[in-house]
Amino acid sequence: MIRNYFITALRNLARHKAFSFINITGLAIGIASCLLLFAVVKYEMSYDTFQPDYKNIYHIVTQDKRQENTEYNPGIPFPALDALRLDFPQTTFGTLMINYGSQVTVLGTDPNASTSDKKFIENEGFFFADPAFFKIFNYKWLVGSPELLKEPNVTVLTQKMAEKYFGNWKDAVGKFLRLDNTVTVEVVGILENTKLNSDYRLQIVSSFETVKKSDGLFFYSTDWGATTSNFHIYMRMPDNMTPDMFNKQLLAFGNKHYQKVRGNERTNYLQALSAVHFDKRFETFGGHTTDKSTLLTLMLIGVFIILMACINFINLSTAQAVGRSKEVGIRKVLGSYRRQLFGQVIGETSFIVTCSVLLGFLLALISLPFVSHVASIEEKLSLFNWQTISFTLLLIIVVTLLAGVYPALILSGFKPVLALKNKITSATVGGISLRRGLVVAQFAISQVLIIGTIVAIAQMKFVKNADLGFVKDALFVMRSNVDSLAQSHQKSFAGELMQVPGVESVSFSSDIPSSESNWSTNFAFDHKPDETFNLFIKFADENYFKTFGLKMAAGRGYTESDTTNEVVVNETLIKKLGLKDPQLAIGKDIRMGSQRWNKIVGVVKDFKTNSLREDVKPTIIAQSRQFYTVASVKLRSSEIKKTQAAVEASWNRTFPAFAYTSSYVEDDITDFYKQEDQLALLYKIFAGIAIFISCLGLYGLVTFMAVQKTKEIGVRKVLGASVGQIVVLFSKEFTLLIVIGSLIAIPVAYYMMNSWLQNFVFRIRLSPFVFIGAVLLSLVIAWLAVGYKSVKAALANPVKSIRTE
Repeated sequence: MIRNYFITALRNLARHKAFSFINITGLAIGIASCLLLFAVVKYEMSYDTFQPDYKNIYHIVTQDKRQENTEYNPGIPFPALDALRLDFPQTTFGTLMINYGSQVTVLGTDPNASTSDKKFIENEGFFFADPAFFKIFNYKWLVGSPELLKEPNVTVLTQKMAEKYFGNWKDAVGKFLRLDNTVTVEVVGILENTKLNSDYRLQIVSSFETVKKSDGLFFYSTDWGATTSNFHIYMRMPDNMTPDMFNKQLLAFGNKHYQKVRGNERTNYLQALSAVHFDKRFETFGGHTTDKSTLLTLMLIGVFIILMACINFINLSTAQAVGRSKEVGIRKVLGSYRRQLFGQVIGETSFIVTCSVLLGFLLALISLPFVSHVASIEEKLSLFNWQTISFTLLLIIVVTLLAGVYPALILSGFKPVLALKNKITSATVGGISLRRGLVVAQFAISQVLIIGTIVAIAQMKFVKNADLGFVKDALFVMRSNVDSLAQSHQKSFAGELMQVPGVESVSFSSDIPSSESNWSTNFAFDHKPDETFNLFIKFADENYFKTFGLKMAAGRGYTESDTTNEVVVNETLIKKLGLKDPQLAIGKDIRMGSQRWNKIVGVVKDFKTNSLREDVKPTIIAQSRQFYTVASVKLRSSEIKKTQAAVEASWNRTFPAFAYTSSYVEDDITDFYKQEDQLALLYKIFAGIAIFISCLGLYGLVTFMAVQKTKEIGVRKVLGASVGQIVVLFSKEFTLLIVIGSLIAIPVAYYMMNSWLQNFVFRIRLSPFVFIGAVLLSLVIAWLAVGYKSVKAALANPVKSIRTE
């Protein structure tokens, strides 16, 4: 019997080649899309889950509740580490501190070498840690042990970094590196290369004792009021404790220590390791977090696409059912039960689905490298793992049931007398209303994806062209952690650059106006008690305002001085202080942390201090050469490459001990929105796939209609109907269905995309033209899909059409 069913299935596929192609192609593309999206989501969900006992590892974060808002910081004050160990002796606490943009100079076997040709700027993977960190997190040590990190001026490298610096990782131990041209460290251990699906991609790990003994080079402070987002504390939950219990103890810990700073509500609480990768409030180590709503969106897209493929199958199967009515009638007359016929159709469906899954799996394998690139997944993705294989088997079952149950019920329910008398027509099989409903559902899904794509593209275009409040064009920056020797050369370097044709201005600063920096401190204004919100800090020289085209709302920029304490603040700070006129702030005193009082000489017009996802922060700009790690150069638009080459040559002459690295400000800002760009591209790809699957189904239905209406079309043509009227006959129903689908899609898409836009403080308004455009695009695509077959049917010889039975 099974062999007979199998042969029957093959015959049906061969007899209806076009419909078989549409069904298998649609299902294969839908399944391939699901597998690809599953691989991406699985990878993102796997972050740091390879750590043994990861469910008991927690990150201690900081929350500041203020009168107007709540601020979050992944970091914690430096003195908190010793205080936690003192207050909670039964708990293991480890520290990890990120160090961005540090220069590593390879000295080899001579720790006293003055310089080296091998210099690297390490923007990622450079950390400081203590031995306790490795009691909480598990990393394989190939050479050495965590206890070696008890000493200052020691470091460990991964195999990859050891090979980068010394050629062979086995030769690295006992050799020396110099950090930021200041601190010489000895390589004492080697770690196995860290996994890429981690927010803790350790590459270089120096001892935390090095930070404490480096005279402020890495900004170590014992001030409870200074919180840096670079310094993190982790813990392993004791067996007799729960997160809620420990959070209550952390509340008491905060009351004990933070009341010495100021009267705000600062608290610490636990963030589970499994939540670190998804919590946008506490972006850590370069902002690699992924919003869970993004993953949910991708999963929904996968579900939508597979549903659309199933809808195609159901529509075409029920439409074709009339052609199999005699077969069903004969089988019933010969004694077949309904359950046997039901099983036969389900068997045929499962065969088609299995073929589609095999083809879809092959398509997914071919497309996997491209999707990895689009999603910026550095690790090689694989479909050959138990999770993906299990998901594939589940897909076969679910798709078979979704696509096969209804057609099986329809076919097995035919009455043999009506079937043998040809009394069953396409109008009664499965109900035309159902097929119409499924077409409406298909195009509703397509339009949701089209609208999502249009909105995502429009928002990213707005972001890239938004007025940031400063000049970003033809501006490039060179980064280095400069020491006092380099500081003394900054002025001469700037003077030399100003002699280079094509250079307009040069400025040294801690960072560019819009950056990921959230360096903040408590502060006081006009000799009053500390304010209830934090002040964000940028250090820059007197040319900063000219180089970046910052405009003044009141007062002036400060002048060059090593002794005066002039500062500039932004309009947001003035508003938060309750001053109605920026001029009222000129001449007032302001104090950062516990430092000296500074005189406000200017109020700069607001510029975007971070990405457009965030509000403009209350900011102070002050002079302090020790924090100038960025040299910004404004170029004239002509001969930029030639000018940049001259600037690089000047850098190498002036700072021979420092590695040269540069980037354009415009590119740095574009990197803020990398994830959104990826999402917009994925929307485009999968919206295109959804539209293609819809058109496949539509084309199949129109083809079936053309066959069913062959005689009707012939009669209409004999009676004088034009080609245009015949085409309208086919198109008008589908046009109405698409319009109905639009009425469903528009409110759904509005809700979804409006929620997505809430991630941006500065965003576009959802215009009605977006939705109208999506409807028109769907109509045009549908008319193109329907048009070819409609015109072909309309041009057929009416004599032959009327003779068709």
